[in-house]
Amino acid sequence: MGRGGRHRGRSQRKDFKESRENVWKRPKSDASVDGSDNAVPEQKPTWEPIVTVNPNFEEYYKEQGVVKAEEWDLFMEILRKPLPAAFRVNSNGQFCDEIISILENDFMKSLQAEAIEGGELEAIKPLPWYPKNLAWHSNFSRKEIRKNQTLERFHEFLKLENEVGNITRQEAVSMVPPLFLDVHPDHFVLDMCAAPGSKTFQLLEIIHEASEPGSLPNGLVVANDVDFKRSNLLIHQTKRMCTSNLIVTNHEGQQFPGCRLNKSRASEKGISENMPINQLAFDRVLCDVPCSGDGTLRKAPDIWRKWNSGMGNGLHSLQIILAMRGLSLLKVGGKMIYSTCSMNPVEDEAVVAEILRRCGDSVELLDVSDKLPELIRRPGLKKWKVRDKGGWFTSYKDVPQNRRGGVLVSMFPSGKNLKDSTETTQKNENVDVNGCEDGLKEADVPVVDATPDEQAEEVSDLPLDRCMRIMPHDQNTGAFFIAVLQKISPLPEFQEKPNTKRNSTAKSTDSTEKSLSKESVVTVDAAVPDESAVEKVIEADSNNEKDDSLEPEKKITEGESITEDKEANSSNAGGKRKVPMQGKWKGFDPVVFVKDETVINGIKEFYGIKDEAFPLHGHLVARNNDTSSVKRIYYVSKSVKEVLQLNFAVGQQLKIASVGLKMFERQSAKEGSSTLCPFRISSEGLPVILPYITKQVLYTPMADFKLLLQDKSIKFLDFANPQLAQKATDLVMGSCVVILSDGEEPVKVDASTIAISCWRGKASLAVMATAADCQELLERFAEKTPKTEGGSVNGSNDDLGGPQAMETA
Repeated sequence: MGRGGRHRGRSQRKDFKESRENVWKRPKSDASVDGSDNAVPEQKPTWEPIVTVNPNFEEYYKEQGVVKAEEWDLFMEILRKPLPAAFRVNSNGQFCDEIISILENDFMKSLQAEAIEGGELEAIKPLPWYPKNLAWHSNFSRKEIRKNQTLERFHEFLKLENEVGNITRQEAVSMVPPLFLDVHPDHFVLDMCAAPGSKTFQLLEIIHEASEPGSLPNGLVVANDVDFKRSNLLIHQTKRMCTSNLIVTNHEGQQFPGCRLNKSRASEKGISENMPINQLAFDRVLCDVPCSGDGTLRKAPDIWRKWNSGMGNGLHSLQIILAMRGLSLLKVGGKMIYSTCSMNPVEDEAVVAEILRRCGDSVELLDVSDKLPELIRRPGLKKWKVRDKGGWFTSYKDVPQNRRGGVLVSMFPSGKNLKDSTETTQKNENVDVNGCEDGLKEADVPVVDATPDEQAEEVSDLPLDRCMRIMPHDQNTGAFFIAVLQKISPLPEFQEKPNTKRNSTAKSTDSTEKSLSKESVVTVDAAVPDESAVEKVIEADSNNEKDDSLEPEKKITEGESITEDKEANSSNAGGKRKVPMQGKWKGFDPVVFVKDETVINGIKEFYGIKDEAFPLHGHLVARNNDTSSVKRIYYVSKSVKEVLQLNFAVGQQLKIASVGLKMFERQSAKEGSSTLCPFRISSEGLPVILPYITKQVLYTPMADFKLLLQDKSIKFLDFANPQLAQKATDLVMGSCVVILSDGEEPVKVDASTIAISCWRGKASLAVMATAADCQELLERFAEKTPKTEGGSVNGSNDDLGGPQAMETA
């Protein structure tokens, strides 16, 4: 960085120090952009606070009564402050207890002075409502964490532990929905709109934490998202979990396939009817829908400038469709969370009310007020108004005909499909209250007030107070809305006739409604009623000559499992590799079970894996039809295996972006070309397969283990313990596992065992792990080393792996 850059950096830090409360800054350029030759040269950008005022926002929420009048000033004051950073400790991480100990005994104390300077009582603290002190709240925003050396050390700690999967940086209120879902280790869980993946990671933690130690859960998580780029982020996030119980899919949530196996068609194709599962149904569904996002104003302050009431109105229909599809995929007795990061009742209570009206007695809104008592939340609203360009409306009957395309009856508390007041008055005497008119359900029969022209405020008769509203000023968080629904019986047949015109006119003014595409509008009403209606739509699509995946194909970005081949997409590709096909899904690598006995038996023999202890047959999949050239092999749990088998049986209706846990990877180095087994064990898969490996294992004392982590590659003769050189030589050339041991004898592998994947070369041993993994282990070892009187840790660079220190250890 040049001198001018350093000067600007000091200037910005000074401004930041003087205005600690407002850390949101945006560039403002005074340069002329008239395009003429005499244009003033572009000025260096200056910085100004982002405007945190929006009169429309304040008017809207004052009118809705989301908080009491006496709370309003505090509510707005907190909304204008940056959101404090929050994070979760991975409950299944190997160093979970150590991480919590560091937070409690180091950072809680070392950051205290900085907290007092900023007017806070505590620098960091565990969230009181999250179990086992696993979630933490910092009284510093992300930008404030960079303020000085003490906070910078904390920041580096968070970055490293997040990268290796020991913690997940996540907004506090975003952690709430999975806790109310009551997930068990044998549950099939669907996260309908999963990206960026923090809640998916949390769901995976729960099913693994509750399972028996040393065993894989019987359940699974299907994480779905319509956006290709966000799916790559989702895959990256969940990869840190090292789980074989995950499937990542790319579907519009409202068209997520149920994969129902038709018995007659199955018999025609020779598929056994005795498959473990014949339909993809879920015990739990998390439906965290796209929303206007005004609950995230504190971390995304640019929303202040963009916000308008039309954002929520435009998403209302999509949110209902997504929720109804989630309920149709839910097993009877199962639970679904409907949640948003919006404070808008049109996106929150109005959607829940419409769900309850459509489902009748088949779905119940649960009262969970006795759960997580330390989480401060408010009951859902039972009355609200709808705002449109034409003004405020308290009832659908007051909405002019020319505005009814954007203001729907389901947005109002009663949900009554009323005619306009004049027409209703004229027809009132002819309406049979026990009958139906114009295809309306009995519950939708018009009800008229004594004075039709009076704008009486509607109040819902549904138990919407069982919903939860989390407000920012209650516990210094963002805002969130949560409703817990339980499916009591199969959903009733949907009686109301389709009205595609109404759905197609409900357009969003916000860019977040990208998933409300033309296809989704066409299938809106078909996707809502029940499972069978949706299956018909999907079957019709699968038989259509036009592949509906052609359009989004161009959006696929680079990722481990989502394939991008721009050259193959070109008409001039010539001899280039063809675009991969996964069933009807163009642009996605196929998912193929590895059945090559030579490959499987070679792996079993090389690593000494007994099939009865850790079955490989039927649990290994690849993303390449040619298993002879496969680069990566993934391990899938029993539950994922059953879903894949069902998916093959129904014609690959699932568009799978990622599946299972990367267990083996072909070593392409020249040195590995002569090995008996070309597949090395991946770092992600090592924790799962480690207890079952009986060959290619080297037990190493601490001194040499540190040396290996520090230098990344060691010649056999350079080991501090000379006996290790001979033992390393005795290993077969290829992949091996180095286990930390007090001595040189085998140890019983359990959850506390520390091991790394390595490669045994001709005369050296090389670490096959990321730099972050190595650094994280070295820091864990350093924390266990006593500190000197001066406060420095004895485990400095020399003590953490320098050759001299290792020789004297």
